[in-house]
Formats: sequence, structure tokens, C-alpha cells
Amino acid sequence: MACFLDWSLCTLAHSSFQTIEGVIAMDGTLQALAQIFKHGKREDCLPYAVTVLQGLDGCRLPNSNQTLLRKLGVKLMQRLGLTFLKPRVAQWRYQRGCRSLAANLQPSTVNPPTVTTQAESPDDAEDYDVPEEVETVIEQLLVGLKDKDTIVRWSAAKGIGRVAGRLPKELADDVVGSVLDCFSFQETDSAWHGGCLALAELGRRGLLLPSRLADVVAVILKALTYDEKRGACSVGANVRDAACYVCWAFARAYEPQELKPFVASISSALVIAALFDRSVNCRRAASAAFQENVGRQGTFPHGIDVLTSADYFAVGNRSNCFLVISVFVAGFPEYTQPLIDHLVTLKISHWDGVIRELSAKALHNLTPQAPEYMASQVFPRLLSMTQSLDLHTRHGAVLACAEVALSLHRLAAQEGRLVTDFLDEKMVQGLREIHQQLHERQLYRGLGGELMRHAVCILIENLSLAQMPFKGDPIIEGWQCLINDTLRNLHLISGHSRQQVKEAAVSALAALCNEYYRTESGEAVPAVQKELMKQFLAMLQCSEEMTRCGFSLALGAFPGFLLKGHLQQVLCGLAAVTHISPEDVSFAEARRDALKAIARVCQTVGVSSEGAADQGLCQQNVAGVYDSLLACLRDYTTDSRGDVGAWVREAAMSSLLDLTLLLAREQPDLIEAAICKRVLCGLAQQASEKIDRFRAHAAHVFLALLHPEGPAIPHVPHRAELELLLPRSEVASVNWAAASQAFPRVTRLLALPTYRYHVLLGLVVSVGGLTESTVRYSTQSLFEFMEGIQSDPKALEDFSGALLQVFEDNLLNERVSVPLLKTLDQMLANGCFEVFTTEEDHPFCTKLLTLCKEEIKKSKDVQKLRASIAVFCGLVPFPGGVRKKVLLQLFLLLCHPFPMIRKTTAGQVYETLLTYGDTLDADALEEALTVLSNTAWDAELPLVREQRNRLCDLFHVPRPQLVPKTGAC
Repeated sequence: MACFLDWSLCTLAHSSFQTIEGVIAMDGTLQALAQIFKHGKREDCLPYAVTVLQGLDGCRLPNSNQTLLRKLGVKLMQRLGLTFLKPRVAQWRYQRGCRSLAANLQPSTVNPPTVTTQAESPDDAEDYDVPEEVETVIEQLLVGLKDKDTIVRWSAAKGIGRVAGRLPKELADDVVGSVLDCFSFQETDSAWHGGCLALAELGRRGLLLPSRLADVVAVILKALTYDEKRGACSVGANVRDAACYVCWAFARAYEPQELKPFVASISSALVIAALFDRSVNCRRAASAAFQENVGRQGTFPHGIDVLTSADYFAVGNRSNCFLVISVFVAGFPEYTQPLIDHLVTLKISHWDGVIRELSAKALHNLTPQAPEYMASQVFPRLLSMTQSLDLHTRHGAVLACAEVALSLHRLAAQEGRLVTDFLDEKMVQGLREIHQQLHERQLYRGLGGELMRHAVCILIENLSLAQMPFKGDPIIEGWQCLINDTLRNLHLISGHSRQQVKEAAVSALAALCNEYYRTESGEAVPAVQKELMKQFLAMLQCSEEMTRCGFSLALGAFPGFLLKGHLQQVLCGLAAVTHISPEDVSFAEARRDALKAIARVCQTVGVSSEGAADQGLCQQNVAGVYDSLLACLRDYTTDSRGDVGAWVREAAMSSLLDLTLLLAREQPDLIEAAICKRVLCGLAQQASEKIDRFRAHAAHVFLALLHPEGPAIPHVPHRAELELLLPRSEVASVNWAAASQAFPRVTRLLALPTYRYHVLLGLVVSVGGLTESTVRYSTQSLFEFMEGIQSDPKALEDFSGALLQVFEDNLLNERVSVPLLKTLDQMLANGCFEVFTTEEDHPFCTKLLTLCKEEIKKSKDVQKLRASIAVFCGLVPFPGGVRKKVLLQLFLLLCHPFPMIRKTTAGQVYETLLTYGDTLDADALEEALTVLSNTAWDAELPLVREQRNRLCDLFHVPRPQLVPKTGAC
């Protein structure tokens, strides 16, 4: 053993943790030494302990960047400390007596069990010498508590507990004091975390005497809320989690009467952590610790009731914790004020904006539990925080003021009182001054400006809903200016928060108008109405897309009394935004928001069939509204973001649903048959297209109109057949976003003449698309339908006619024509039109050939050309003069300027001749196949042209003639 220890010390002295070889050697040595001092006899190891300690100290492992080495160093250090101390059980340690859960859960009237704590014995007074080396060991373990890695801190904490268990009472108490020194705000989060782990270990082993509990509980309460901002995030979740572990350990370690003085603070702190901690792990740890205390201690107020609602799984949802469970827990008086105080003190100023918003909403929900406390104590604090220099504090405080004021108003309204009964004149004045003070300090500008705009817009909305006595006050004009400025400069707000700010401004405008721009008779203030209409309608033509978005939604949020007399102007202005022009073709978001605004305006003004066009929806304006909405169903704008027109189409479908259901409810006569047909056909097309989300939305809108909850929609084409093909049971049971479920049902509509063209228009885009699942199921469904009509010549003629009409209407439209060519290729290859091969020069083949020639004329689109080659090859089996025309087109493509096209054409013609060459002369066929296979079609054009002409002669097709280029005069 002596030789091994000498070798180990030599290794430690000469190994360096700066090299891989040194790390490996030191790693093995430390592991071996740790095992020796763990399992060896103390008498054998003690003579070498001092030497090993000195060698280990000389290695300076705390400075190593190798986590494993530092951990092994701490492990060996604690083993050395145990070797220096005699193996004895400290008689002074705290020993808990009865640990019966059943006894803890008994009613308080039952006599408590006998407590046996701190059993004294004569050995306690016995002093024994503690080697000086133990001080070095403890010092190194305390350093390990502050290590940057958790596994090192955890090993050090266990070492502290083991060594302290063999020390005299006074020295062990000094160790506890040293551990408590870790809980200083000058220390790092690592020190706090290590300190918590050490306290838990000491408590578990009974080495933390009740006399120290007051100091320990104080630091643990701080650790439960420890959170330090570091850059864009924070640290401290591990500290809070470890603090919960300490509370869990204390529940098992101490008798209820020992923790009784601290029950109120610990229970409140654990409930707060379980409900309001940002980290789900910490919330669950706090819930588990609370549960352990309820079971082991039995003294936590309303423990079972709280656990029922805030159990381990319930606290997993953060919003549910803040907004629902907290209200239930606050119903118990012991927790009401601590919950509110925690939100105001820490969470309102939290670095995470989501937490600040949830905290403000939580205060809104908690206000009815303590309205007087909120009004007299909390509200003044919040008002003072609105002028804080810290952005997060200022933002959270403004949100909280808005939410609490609205909650107090609602509570007062329930009691038949005014909100000013809760808030005195000074507080009302403070609310009035928030905007002006922020404006004067220019806090709406800069990096934090968008946060403050969002918060003040919510404040304006809530104060308006709370009916604050500001009518005629100059502050209303200031609020209106802020809303206008926010909507006008939306393009300057960062993209991630733009939508949130826009929605807040629009909601604030709606509430402001409803409360402060209405006269006692319910009419609009004329001057305000005129100015708002003039300004907002003018901004719809702004060159900034986001400005159009904001003012479109703002017009949609106007209350009915402001729209009265100006409805036609508003509808025309919004309709103009939905039109696509060369200057604003990429303004898809503006068109989307204008469509939403149109639908909202229609819902606001309602139907007035006998009234004027400026009063409500009537015969004079409903057709124009439908035209604007239906035109947007054809918006397929694309840019670098992809198919942005899909946003417009989605909004158009939603608006069509709202408008049609409104008219069906109030005035069905305004829904004309032609309009209803256009609406349903447009929806049928969208329900058969390739994007899952928008296809599902279209299907839901279509079914909502077919099976409405209210009155039936008039003039639905083929209503009876549709109800059989798409029964009401499929409204909720079918997943329309799944191609496997959607396309088999959509293709049923091909049997209905009214819908056939539009379903085909959407279906060809899906069949010729790129997404594998969409292509597979749409193709399969189309082929199943085609198989069903093969025996019905009339149905086949109608289908082929509709298909050609789709092709003709979308010539040179790349979005449709290329997928359509791919669809035709698959249909021809699958024999869908094989019936037409019995007739020479069938009109379908002739017209299809003409359309394909027109589509690829002067085209340089390789994808389109390759798709057309496949269609031409699919037309070869059709007899008559059309076959020679098809072969001529293929032979022309054999001499295309692009070598890839020439090679593709040759390959596909070769395969076609092998498949359908039985109608040709055998010798000519063999020679043609030889020419096609042996010619290098990517060679120079003169050589290729010669071989192409041979093929023309073999098939009796006239040789193409070169057209000379006309020179310049």
C-alpha cells in the first residue's frame, strides 16, 4: 500500500491537467485514492492521509477546467476528512421521534406524539482533539460548494454533511455558519445553489439544530425567489429548485413544533413558487415540497385543499397557475396578501415580458379577493412604479394599473357603485398623468418605446372600459394622438412585437371611441367623427404596408355610431386596399387586415334592407362587399416569404362566412343565387388545393355554410346532393388537414356540374404538386373518380371539357399550367381517356395538343417543357392525324436548343415506341429505336438534326424547316 501511495503521489505531482495524457493519469489516480480511503481501514490509511492531503492540495484542482477532476478531488478530500476523524455518531445531533403520516394528519384536538429531540448524553461533553488538517478539508469542501458545475457542488455538499457528523457540536455549528455565508448577494448563483444543497444535507442528517432554524429559514426564503438577470436571460432556477429541496428535507427532518414558528412564511413561499415561478421544474419542485410538508408536518394552512388544485401536474401549465389556480388559493386568507405582494414586488418588474403580462392579469383576477387592500396599499405602489427608470418595472406597472383599475370597476359595478369609490382623487389623477409623464420624458421612443406603447394602449383600453371620469379632459386628445402615432409608425416597430402592439392600439381605439366620443343621446360627436374619418380614410392609401394594416383594422373597430353616415366611404376605402396594383402587389398583410375590417364593419352596422347605403348593409352595397371578398379568393401572390396570398385567401374565406351567416340570419333575400354560387364554388376550389391548413379552413367554411347552426343559406347549388355527399356528421369528425381524409371527399364534388370546374382547378394544383402525401392521395382520389365514370360517355365528355377549359383559362399561368401538365401526364399514363382512342382525331386530343403547343411556345422553362414532353408522349396512342402532329412536336423538341430537353425527349419517345409501337411497321420501329438509342442527343445541333430527319422519314412526318432569321434593315 505504501508503494502504491508513493506512486500515486508521484503521479499527482508530475501530471498536468493541461494535457490529455495528464488528465487521464490524474483521473485514474484520484479514483483509485478515493476508493482506497473509502473502503480501506482507517488505521491503515491514517498514516498516509496527511501526505495525500498535501499532494492533493498542491495539485490545485479547483483551478482545473476538467469537471471530472474537480469532482474526484472533492470526493477524495471528503474521504480524507473522514479518515482524520473518528467514526462516531454525533450524540448532539437532532433526532426526530415519531414519523407516522397518519398521526400527522389527525385533527389538532388529538394529543401530539411525544417528542424526543436532542437526546443528551455524557459523551456530548467529551472533548476530543480534531486534527488541524480537518480545517483544510472543510475549507476545500466549502470552496467546492461554489464550483461552477453542479456535480462538484453536490459532492461537496455531501462531504460537508458527512464530515460535520463527526465533529463536536461547536465546530459543526461553525461549519453551518460558514455555509450560511454562501448566501450573500455578493456571491454567485453557484454559491447559493451549493449552500442550499449543503443545508439540505445537514438537515437530513440532523446536524442543523433548531437553534439555527431562524437563520436558515431566512436565507431559504430568499433562495426561493432568487433570480439574477444575465444578458437576455436570467440565472437562479437551480437555486430555487435546490431551495425547494431544502424545504422538502426539513419536512422529513423536524418535528412540527420545531417548524411551527416558520409555517406561515414557508407555506406562503412554497405556494408562491408553485404558482408564480417561471420555470416549470421549480413550480413542480415547490408543489412536491409543499405536499411533503402537508403530509409530514400537518401544520400548513389548508394544505389538502391547496394541494388538490396545485398538484404536481396542475402546476405544469404556467398560464393556468397565474390566472386560475392562484385565484382559488388566494381565497384562503393566509395566502391572499403574500400572493399579491409577491406579484407587485417581484413579478411586475420581471425581465420576461410574458411573466409581466401574466402577473398583471393575475392581479386583475386577485383584486376581488382583497379590493380594499388593492386600492389602498397596492395601487399607490403601482402608480409610483410607472415612473421608474427601469423599463421592465415601468412596463409591468402600467399593465398592472390598467388591470387593477378595470377589476375594481367591475367589482364596483356589481355592487352598484363607481370605481371612484375605491380610487380617491389622487389615484385618479395619477392614472390621468401616466401618459403625459411618459410623453414628456420621451419614453415612447427608443428601444423600450414599443413596450411602453403596448402597455399604455392597454391602459387606455382598460381605463375607457372602467368609465374613468375623463370625458372632455385634454388627456383624451393625448391618448388619441398616441394611438394614431402608433398605427402610423407600425413599420418602425420590430417584427416580433408588431402584431401585439397593433392589436393593443386597435382595441384601445375601440374602447376610447365607445366611452368618450359618444354624446348622451348615443350619437357621435360631429367634429370628432369628421376628423377621424378624414384622417383614417386618408391613411389607407399610405405607401407603408403596416400603416395600411393598422388603419384598416382601426376602421373595422369603429363603433356603429361613428360609422353611421360614412359606411359607404369606409367600405369603398377598405375595398380599395384589397385591390392588387403594381405598386402594392406585395402588400398581402394589408389586404388581409382590410378583409378582416370589412367583415367587422358589416357585423357592427348590421343589415338595413330598407335603409340607405350609409346606414347598413342593403341591396345597394352588399354586392360590392361580396365582389371585394370573392376577388381576394384569387389572390395567389408570392414573394420571398412564400405564398403570402394564402393569408389573404384565408381572411376572405372567414369574412365570407361571417357576412353570409349574418345575412342569412337577418335578411336572406339579400343573398342572390349568383352570389351564393360564386361563394360556394370559390370555397370548393380552396378546399381542393395543396396547402393543408388553408384547405382545412376552406372545408370548414364550406360545411358551415352547408350545415349552419341558424337559418339555412338560400340558393345553395345542388343542396340535396351536397348533404348526401358531405353529411353533417363530417363537420367535426373529418380532419380536413389530412390529405388522406380530405381528397376522397372533395373529389365527390366532381360529379356536380356547378362545382366541377372549380374543384378541378384546385385539384390539378394538388395532383401536380410537390408534397408527397398530397400528391399521392389527391391522385388516388382522382383516379378512383375517373374509374367510376369510364362507363358513362356523357360524364367523361363533361369532365374532359371542364379539364380543357381549366387549361385554356390558365394558359401561361405558371401556378396552374405546370401542375396541370403533370396531372394530364398521370391521367394519360393511367388510361383515364383510353375510351377516346377508339375514335380518330377525337376533339379532346386535338384541343389538348393545341393548348400544349400554345403553352410551351417560346418557353425556356425546363420544368414546363419536360412536363409537356410527357403529355405529348401520352397522346401518341390516339389515332388519326393528331398522332402525326404529336410526333412532329416531339421531333421538334429533339432539336431543342437545350441539350437536356433533347435527351429527355429522346428517352421518353423511346419508351413510348416500345409501349405503343405495335401499330407501326416492325422494320421502321426497329430502326427508329436504334436511332433514338445510338444518337448522342446532346451533341451539336447539325448532327442531331440529321438523325431527327431520319426519324421523320421513318414515321412519314414532314421534316421541320429552318426559318431564317430576318436581319436588321
